[in-house]
Amino acid sequence: MNRPDKQALGGTVNARIGKVYMNLSKAHKKAADYVLTNVFRSATMSIDELANAVGISVATANRFARALGFEGYPQFRAELVSGFEAMLVPIDNLRSEVQRPATSTEIIAGSLNEDLTNLEATRRGLDPELCNQAVRMILNAERIYIIGYGASGFLGGLMAHSLDPFCNTVQSTMGTAGPSTVARQLFKYTEKDLVIGISFPRYADDVVTILRQLKEKNVPILALTDAPSSPLASMANVTLFAQTRRQFSPNSEGAALCLIEAICSAVAHQAKAPVHAASEMTKFVLPWLYQDPVQSHTKHRAPASELADMDREG
Repeated sequence: MNRPDKQALGGTVNARIGKVYMNLSKAHKKAADYVLTNVFRSATMSIDELANAVGISVATANRFARALGFEGYPQFRAELVSGFEAMLVPIDNLRSEVQRPATSTEIIAGSLNEDLTNLEATRRGLDPELCNQAVRMILNAERIYIIGYGASGFLGGLMAHSLDPFCNTVQSTMGTAGPSTVARQLFKYTEKDLVIGISFPRYADDVVTILRQLKEKNVPILALTDAPSSPLASMANVTLFAQTRRQFSPNSEGAALCLIEAICSAVAHQAKAPVHAASEMTKFVLPWLYQDPVQSHTKHRAPASELADMDREG
């Protein structure tokens, strides 16, 4: 078979496959079907891994790449990887780290040092005016909805829990049926409300899509993300950044959570009658809080400051 014209087969791997699919051999079609169905997985595979997954020889896998107009498999994989670079960085980092000899103690200590570095970088990067704006947006909003998916969904749930005593209505995506259900709820949001978007690499496309829709409706947006290059930054009225680099995972949720807790502390400090709000909530949920059997016999009423502290427990 004549070697394909590389210029004629330019474009993405999907486009190249589409141009020659009908002329591919049976084995090459099998490889093409696998790649089209498992694009991301294929991008992470060596030629041996792809050959084993498809059930063809290494030589056939290399000829498949050449049939698409590539010099060989390395060029084919490089094209697959393009566009997935940010997503593959954690995988490459993990691959490098697990090959490095180290004790569990060294790994744990190193991970903690990473978070210390992240926290210091986050602290240094704080903009006083943006911090003040973020707190005012939270306190002035009639309703607050916190959007996050994956690990950011849990962060959003914790943020909603901390803000709840000091804000009228706070909801998050935790426990919702999905993005379309969230969109139906946010359709009613106006300029008097606030949406907080949380996403770090690898960014959740659902968060980006929802924030884009809200921006068109002029709903105020506060973004919590990692860098000005984040897709959330361009859509938010105010963005606060947390450095979340980590070798063994895509992000440090610890650094992101520290920023969230810091914001909530500032909100509590600026809120009207925060001690009263925390005390009233604590008294309401008291039946569900564990009490020491010995201490529960004492009839002394706890000071309001102690009740406020209790709200932080659990």
